[in-house]
Amino acid sequence: MAADDSTAQGFKPVPDAIRAYSKRQAMDWSLVLLSQGIESTIEHRDDDNTWWLLVAPDQLERARSLIRLYRAENLGWGWRQNLGWNGPVFHWGALLWCWVLILFHWLAGALDGRLGEIGAMNSSALGQGEWYRLFTAVSLHADLAHLAANASTGLIVFGLAMARYGAGTSLLAAFIAGAAGNLAGWFLHAAPYRGLGASGMVMGGLGMLAVQSVFVLRRNPKALRQVSAGLIGGFLLFVLVGLNPASDVVAHAGGFVVGLVFGLGLALLPDRVSEHPYKERISWTALFFLFVGTWALAWLHR
Repeated sequence: MAADDSTAQGFKPVPDAIRAYSKRQAMDWSLVLLSQGIESTIEHRDDDNTWWLLVAPDQLERARSLIRLYRAENLGWGWRQNLGWNGPVFHWGALLWCWVLILFHWLAGALDGRLGEIGAMNSSALGQGEWYRLFTAVSLHADLAHLAANASTGLIVFGLAMARYGAGTSLLAAFIAGAAGNLAGWFLHAAPYRGLGASGMVMGGLGMLAVQSVFVLRRNPKALRQVSAGLIGGFLLFVLVGLNPASDVVAHAGGFVVGLVFGLGLALLPDRVSEHPYKERISWTALFFLFVGTWALAWLHR
């Protein structure tokens, strides 16, 4: 029967034994053979760190044929893929983003709505050159329910995106995507158009997550199923949370599409670039100056 042994029991190692390329693969193949009535033993050879399947000599050719058939049937689907990055899958730094939104909502109330007047998206003001409103509107919310909806969804989205792409990189890209959503609203909505909220930014983060598995294609060009599943899942989530008729669907769609573009670019970056420490430093610096700079301009033009 199949066993996870470090040495062969009952079979002598032979040169034409079936080699597997990992412990997991050896276990999978062993189960395949067992389902066809072929007993096997898994052997790990310490001298060259290889894994082998040992079967009875009279069953060796049949075992190889079954494994070839199994691999041919599963080759194109890539059921198991190495995700290619180490570390946590969730970044709790997303809580900081939530607290920033809460702080600005409190400030807006403490200043009797003054922040909304100078920072909310306004088509007339944007047409007069107040471009910074594209960004400042992202950190403002109409009421507590609006804030709670974006903060709760954003916590999950950015917790995952920050773990995948890097905290600063994810927030910077999503912040720009949120501004792009506001720009789309300015182009496509009839004037006068006003808008505010972080939902476009959240949709940008969702778009980034939808394409995060594209980088697997660099290692396995046949892993289309995994990539397709990510894209379809991201799109369905967008339909679920982004197409509420009571919300700004145009801004949501604009943020989502720009998030897809950013996520695709980041997923295809060479490892030496995506893992370089300066990438995060540059992203945090750019995010800080973009966030603070646009609010400074808004305050100066009040």
